[in-house]
Amino acid sequence: MQPKVTLRDVAARAGVHPATVSRALSEDSRRQVNADTLRRILVAVEDLGYEPDLTARTLRTGRTATVGVMVPDLTNPLFPPILRGIEDALLERGFTALIGNTDNDLEREQRVQRALRARNVDGFILMTTHRSDQALAALVRDEIPVVTVNRVAGEPDIPSVRADDDAGIAAIVDHLAGLGHTRIAAIAGPRGLSTGRARARALAAGLRRYGLPPATVVQARAFSETEGSRCMEELLESSDVTAVVASNDVLALGAMDVLRQRGLRVPDDLSVTGFNDMRFVDRLNPPLTTVRIPKHEMGWEAARILLDRILGKTTATQHAVMPVRLVVRGSTAPPRS
Repeated sequence: MQPKVTLRDVAARAGVHPATVSRALSEDSRRQVNADTLRRILVAVEDLGYEPDLTARTLRTGRTATVGVMVPDLTNPLFPPILRGIEDALLERGFTALIGNTDNDLEREQRVQRALRARNVDGFILMTTHRSDQALAALVRDEIPVVTVNRVAGEPDIPSVRADDDAGIAAIVDHLAGLGHTRIAAIAGPRGLSTGRARARALAAGLRRYGLPPATVVQARAFSETEGSRCMEELLESSDVTAVVASNDVLALGAMDVLRQRGLRVPDDLSVTGFNDMRFVDRLNPPLTTVRIPKHEMGWEAARILLDRILGKTTATQHAVMPVRLVVRGSTAPPRS
């Protein structure tokens, strides 16, 4: 077995004191090392395959260089690109993500949080926040750094990263009104989630702006295809509309399935829009008109904000609102005259 490469080995290869290597490999003190010395140390690290002793670093800094990331549903195509952004940002600064899937279940969410806290993670990134969130309240109570992403907590002093829901829905309303739609329905997201509430409010405001009647609204209980189908069935039974604004792409998929089963054509009989632009919605038949959110960038920004708090670089509360863009595809068209 090859002997473990030590910090002293790196120092000898780079021609510096071990303390200089230690400073160079620490995010907190790296700026104290001049650029040429830092370059030599990083080359030596790469050549020797040096891996820091995490136990020693934890004892020295009080940090484990791990972050707990809680996701509501790993099977939802929205979340992997956000996770990739989080992991890329963490890795760049020597941190690792420990990921917990909650399945949108509050009891499971609390168990996942306890398991991650037992591993002494340095902070949390939550994609699971809802209106009455005991898991989040426990983190705040115990002064554990936390950032929410794609959701906003009820407390304004909790940092967050989210897409610009208002701008995205406004763009959808502009598009549908421009096509001539006046009877618009909504499959709204769950009331307990900030994304569902924000997008419903934005739709109401957009319709008022055009002097259009309020949307016929059916409330989804979860962001799922099953709920999108149930809500679409209800709309078909109770209303006469020409366009449906789904609160996210998954709900839109469920709605389009029902329309297909009923022999109705999108967009000839009914236009449908989504939100998020998750993978493969451009390959549907017809491709889905939706709002593209910067998923990787949202994850990256959430990790950056959290690491700044963990490393003591800031205590200010940051709320990042990321730009969005409407992507018009084949699922929308003018209503039949």
